[in-house]
Amino acid sequence: MLMPSIFEENLLDNWFDFPRFCDSDDTERKLYGKNASRLMKTDVHEREDGYEVDIDLPGFKKDEISLELDNGYLTVSAAKGLDKDEKDNKGKLIRQERYAGSMQRSFYVGENLTEEDIKASFKDGVLNLNIPKKEQPKVPEKKTIMIEG
Repeated sequence: MLMPSIFEENLLDNWFDFPRFCDSDDTERKLYGKNASRLMKTDVHEREDGYEVDIDLPGFKKDEISLELDNGYLTVSAAKGLDKDEKDNKGKLIRQERYAGSMQRSFYVGENLTEEDIKASFKDGVLNLNIPKKEQPKVPEKKTIMIEG
């Protein structure tokens, strides 16, 4: 059944705000609201010489994102904090939807890559990674010697 796009993916989330008893970890839900599952969306494009990965990180700054390569896994981490001590003259806070927190996602890129091989750039809330293809070192073939006689 097709629904109008204003209802997004879960009709009841938009109409009712029932408590969710099945969620054991509400950190992401508290940090990013009911749309937490849509964060850090990733597109991976394969090219002849490597892969291009685009990761959506809206609301983050470049210094809040870190990349780590360990045992063939590339881990993208993003952490955001709010300064609770900051005072302003904007008036009484009626609703606060921004919170501090972190998220991360890992990708297996192979054990042959080094940090210098991966190129990263961040612009307009999108992290772009260029990951080259590197062939695994070939395991020497087992050769047998013929015995005459």
